[in-house]
Amino acid sequence: MAGFKDLKVWRRAKELAVDIYKETQEGPFSRDFGFRDQIRKAAVSVPSNIAEGDERGSNKDAVRFFYIAKGSLAELRTQVEIAFEIGYLASENTKGLDNKSMVIGKMLGSLIKARSNSCK
Repeated sequence: MAGFKDLKVWRRAKELAVDIYKETQEGPFSRDFGFRDQIRKAAVSVPSNIAEGDERGSNKDAVRFFYIAKGSLAELRTQVEIAFEIGYLASENTKGLDNKSMVIGKMLGSLIKARSNSCK
């Protein structure tokens, strides 16, 4: 068993982080170091916290990290929206990234619920 790598939500979150890196390597992002670094950190934080939570020794600890991942996902969605509004992302790319984020958020919510129920 591969642990966190078996989690579909981790795989999708990792793919989203890769997408964000690709979107931010050229164009206006390549010159806006602060914003580029911030959106990348938020994107990487999502799968990283899912992995860390899954590797924790208890479901209570895992759930705490899954909530952190969910918070980072909200941060990322906000930054994607801002990037669109300032002309850094095209509408089509923004919609794709936001749709992927919403799916991941729902998956995280389900994982949190399942692991929380295991704590009782």
